[in-house]
Amino acid sequence: MKERIEAASGVALFGLFLALVFPCFGRMIEQIKDNDRKPAVAGTFYPDDPAELRQMVTAFLAAGKKGPLPGIVRALVVPHAGYVFSGGVAASGYNQIDADYPYARVFILASSHRVNLDKASVYVQGDYLTPLGTLEVDKEASASLAKKRACFTDDPDAHLEEHSIEVQLPFLQVRLKKPFKIVPIVLATQTPAVCREIAEALKPYFTKENLFIVSSDFSHFPSYEDARKTDAATAEAFCTNSTVRFLEALRANARLGIPDLATSMCAWPSALTLLYLTEGNTDLKFSRIDYQNSGDIKPYGDKSRVVGYQAIAVSEPVEHRFELTAADKKDLLRIARQAVDSAARSETYPALTPEAYGPTLKERAGAFVTLRVNGGLRGCLGMFEPLMPLYQVVQEMAVASATRDGRFPPVRPGELKDILIEVSVLTPMRKIKDIREIQLGKHGIYIQKGFQHGTFLPQVATETGWTLEEFLGHCAEEKAGIGWNGWKQADIYIYEAVVFEEPAR
Repeated sequence: MKERIEAASGVALFGLFLALVFPCFGRMIEQIKDNDRKPAVAGTFYPDDPAELRQMVTAFLAAGKKGPLPGIVRALVVPHAGYVFSGGVAASGYNQIDADYPYARVFILASSHRVNLDKASVYVQGDYLTPLGTLEVDKEASASLAKKRACFTDDPDAHLEEHSIEVQLPFLQVRLKKPFKIVPIVLATQTPAVCREIAEALKPYFTKENLFIVSSDFSHFPSYEDARKTDAATAEAFCTNSTVRFLEALRANARLGIPDLATSMCAWPSALTLLYLTEGNTDLKFSRIDYQNSGDIKPYGDKSRVVGYQAIAVSEPVEHRFELTAADKKDLLRIARQAVDSAARSETYPALTPEAYGPTLKERAGAFVTLRVNGGLRGCLGMFEPLMPLYQVVQEMAVASATRDGRFPPVRPGELKDILIEVSVLTPMRKIKDIREIQLGKHGIYIQKGFQHGTFLPQVATETGWTLEEFLGHCAEEKAGIGWNGWKQADIYIYEAVVFEEPAR
């Protein structure tokens, strides 16, 4: 293992030297004989034995920062050094992906350590091989990029000895459970304008069905403390989702004159390209997941001269769809009926067993329980912001509607046969800026001014036939107590309700 570690470190340093001194070195490499790109750093950056490699990656994932993040992970920034140095941070990044999410493609953006083409190279000749098997290249997408844009080429030289794409692949092979293809892209440029062109070509692919990986280490070769400072500044600027701030952070770090700082981020062109794709999209959330530098890695780390490793995730929240099955509705109506019957008879209502209900009924959700007799209202109370599961909310509100609605006397046992129960389960409330967002019959309203508030369920507008202003006015005056026009100076929230009732008795 010691020999592999030394080899990985040596290859990385040698690669950086070549990139700085001989940018066209890659063209001196002989083309591989067949079309598939064979592993170049297996046995140095990571084990070449399949069982050992899978065991190592699995162990890194188990020990890394836990995930996945809520929503859809659209992009990751993860390091590409030898696994003993950066594998733990990389695993923390990959853990943020939902392993079962059906990504169609994974675009891997890496910056060349060896060639300078002033454009990006897409591999179209074959597939990528690792000790864990073959990763299929989406040759149609890759060829389309290579042919249609001047900022792309299908020149394979940039790929043949480049490690920064290769080291990501075993993590993808172990973490993702659904089939996917890869689009391996080596950016052999350090020109921001070219990065912008590359991003423009990639925009049609930057969708929820594709994952983008930026393969990059951060600071190279400063001292331990200097690395921590510069890496934090670079990551913070990147996470603002601003190309201007990111580039300025790189320039600011360079102006500090930090001894031995060769770069703040070796694949900054790849990171910049991603920012050209994400900039302006306010739905995206940037999360710093994990950080270490090589000085943290015992017993190998040398704190006088380190390389920084960050894991950053770019995710898009997904609105939670609150759905009740037919069985869920049946369970809630049964809970409400038993509660109303027990309350009317002054009996202890039945204890509820959480294990008896589906996962949706165990979520915290607001609900109203409405009692009707011959179509007329007999009681209705509800809870907006519960501190208990939905099944318990319905039980509590059923009892309250039967016994504590101040508009009616408590329900008597003799009425039970005539009472019909309706349950309204509420979706989360959303504050609105324009009352035109309210759809009568679909949205309930919640009006709040100071400590006064009131609500109407969605079905109130349908049952009364009120106009929008009548709906708001009645709620403001009769429910919130702030006067007919009080809603005009109040906060207005809307919500939806899943409404269902017992069959006619």
